Amino acid sequence: MLKSFRINNNEFEGSLPQSLSYCKDLILLDVGNNNLNGTFPNWLGNLDQLQVLILRTNRFYGQVDSFDVTVSLTHLRIIDLSHNNFSGYLPTLFFEHLHAIREGYGKKVEPKYMEDAIGIAIVNYALGLSFTIKGSETEFQELLSIWTVIDLSSNQFSGEIPKILGELQLLIVLNLSHNCLIGPIPSSLGDLSELESLDLSSNKLEGRIPTEFKNLGFLEVLNLSQNNLKGPIPQGKQFDTFSNDSYMGNLDLCGLPLSKSCDTDEETPARFDNDDGDELNWKFSIVIGYGCGLVLGMSMAYIVFTTGKPWWLIRIVDRVRQRFAKR
Repeated sequence: MLKSFRINNNEFEGSLPQSLSYCKDLILLDVGNNNLNGTFPNWLGNLDQLQVLILRTNRFYGQVDSFDVTVSLTHLRIIDLSHNNFSGYLPTLFFEHLHAIREGYGKKVEPKYMEDAIGIAIVNYALGLSFTIKGSETEFQELLSIWTVIDLSSNQFSGEIPKILGELQLLIVLNLSHNCLIGPIPSSLGDLSELESLDLSSNKLEGRIPTEFKNLGFLEVLNLSQNNLKGPIPQGKQFDTFSNDSYMGNLDLCGLPLSKSCDTDEETPARFDNDDGDELNWKFSIVIGYGCGLVLGMSMAYIVFTTGKPWWLIRIVDRVRQRFAKR
């Protein structure tokens, strides 16, 4: 009958007891800010009523992509695995089962408190719960069902960002910062129409910022700093509200709000007006003339030194002189 298990902000050590997998009615599991260790608890897949999972700031390690879903976490709305030592690729299989964050399954009609399986609100269970929201720590007195969070920051995740994240249309906060992610930012993230905070900073992401991000009409916080992004920053809509801090450390980005203009010599071919073109052609002709003369002179000098007196050349010069004399 246990619905909430919270032992956060202590100094507990050891592994998370697998016996919690028998707590079938568990809605909220918060063991954050302890010294717990071990691999990701795959048995969490048995908790089909779980809505809030917080493992942040512990010593968990290993891969999460081997997650074995027995029942599937169809009600899970808040996942905070930040500040651990998880590694490997981002857990695509895990994301596939987050049905409560998908449009259609968990489509919100009106904000309401999170409820258990029989419709009882879990207001007291979430009292004092805190998350990193929009770049700062936020404490909640009540937890509404519309709050959906995925925070996997400050781990050792590698590989590319999976496109399937774009299917979680009800997601409000996505934080993948301070990992080892590579490759481009998937344009599918532009489908996260409810997104208010996106942090992909301090990774090794490459390529351009997807223009599809202009569809994120509710986006208040964007942090793409400390990556290897390049090209122009999309303009208009929400992008007009972001400062330089959103893009710091991407040396090849250009356009507002950065001072670096995208109209560089590398991107724009050089143009010459008519006068400059004539002058350029004149100088080019002189260079060609000097070059031809130099080649001819060196050839003649080579003949002189290798054959001795060039009698054939003297005869040619005499004939030309005689013809001019007759004229």
